[in-house]
Amino acid sequence: MAAPEEQELSQAQTEKLLQFQDLTGLESMEQCRRTLEQHNWNIEAAVQDRLNEQEGVPSVFNPPPTRPLQVNTTDHRVYSYIVSRPHPRGLLGWSYYLMMLPIRFTYCTLLDAFRFALRFIRPDPRGRVTDPVGDVMSFIHSFQEKYGRSHPVFYQGTYSQALNDAKRELRYLLVYLHGDDHQDTDEFCRTTLCSEEVLTFINTRMLFWACSTSKPEGYRVSQALRENTHPFLAMIMLKDRKMTVVGRLEGLIQPEDLVNQLTFIMEANQTYLMSERLEREERNQTQVLRQQQDEAYLVSLRADQEKDRKKREEQEQKRQEEEKARQSILAEERRRRTLEEEKERKSECLPPEPPLDDPDSVKIVFKLPNDTRVERRFLFSQSLTVIHDFLFSLKETPEKFQILTNFPRRVLPCLPTEERPNPPTLMEAGLSRSEVLFVQDLTDD
Repeated sequence: MAAPEEQELSQAQTEKLLQFQDLTGLESMEQCRRTLEQHNWNIEAAVQDRLNEQEGVPSVFNPPPTRPLQVNTTDHRVYSYIVSRPHPRGLLGWSYYLMMLPIRFTYCTLLDAFRFALRFIRPDPRGRVTDPVGDVMSFIHSFQEKYGRSHPVFYQGTYSQALNDAKRELRYLLVYLHGDDHQDTDEFCRTTLCSEEVLTFINTRMLFWACSTSKPEGYRVSQALRENTHPFLAMIMLKDRKMTVVGRLEGLIQPEDLVNQLTFIMEANQTYLMSERLEREERNQTQVLRQQQDEAYLVSLRADQEKDRKKREEQEQKRQEEEKARQSILAEERRRRTLEEEKERKSECLPPEPPLDDPDSVKIVFKLPNDTRVERRFLFSQSLTVIHDFLFSLKETPEKFQILTNFPRRVLPCLPTEERPNPPTLMEAGLSRSEVLFVQDLTDD
């Protein structure tokens, strides 16, 4: 990884750095950088100066270094592991390489122009993803037919689903883009990807998603990850709350080196993953605590609401009782006033008392329930209702009462009824010239 104090390279400088390393075969990326900086990033002058300094036997091609170089992309957070094909060494080898360089450049330029023009005439059918799951399952089936079933466990879903699962489970996601026509693909799949060491490591440490770039889903992912060559592997993890590519491995790589590089990437980013796990655990604990607090608050709120409800009910019941008592008092006052008015009216409507010497008069002594005695004279010809009205007009008389004779004891029919709408007269009732009548209180009845 690039040291923090080093100045970050631009995209153009990074491409020149990689191209200069391919042309010169230098193993030290720092030496390549210093050489280019000495020549003000003029790659032709730097290559020529390097050729003038070289020594050795011409016309030989040495094998690649035992430990491929580890370089950074312009994003210093992404770890890149690039395996280069053998570089020519010696004067004759470099002469041949430089002679073929214009031809290769012209060929690549024409091929790119042809492909660019072809896009307008016949759009790439891989540009439309209609069945991403079908693309993945088709690749898995063809891979098993060609290389057998001894391979890492493929994620049987879309790239987006794999990202979501890796994010939810806080696991690493290793993406493999399969180039069907690349010269190193077959060897990589047989010797590296299907090796026992690699498949055991991948199955126990991460999710593994793969697809062929000839399939629309694989092509879409290759455009998103911008792979340069095959075989291509990308390590993705949750970093800074988003799924981020933290490692890229390109070129043919041996099983031991693949495991080592994946381990290096995981160890380099372990703190981020642990941080995400701790942060998620804190969020979960905070969420659980907030949920418990909310539940406790709801319980307390419901208890307070129940208390308020009971209090309101008690207040309402008390108010209703007070209102009922007030209405009862008012009704009693109205009844008493009505009764007093009725007594007064009855008193005003009473016929005058006959004189003592009137031969048709009857002297009646009334004995009230409070043992009070009242005396008055009436005429034989007057109705028993007059007697009732007289007693009713008295303040000492109860509200409801009836009049009884002493012997024989009987109730005088003073009020009209349905059977007898006109009460009898005193004579018809059989009263004598002097009578004692009893007033019986019927209020409680």
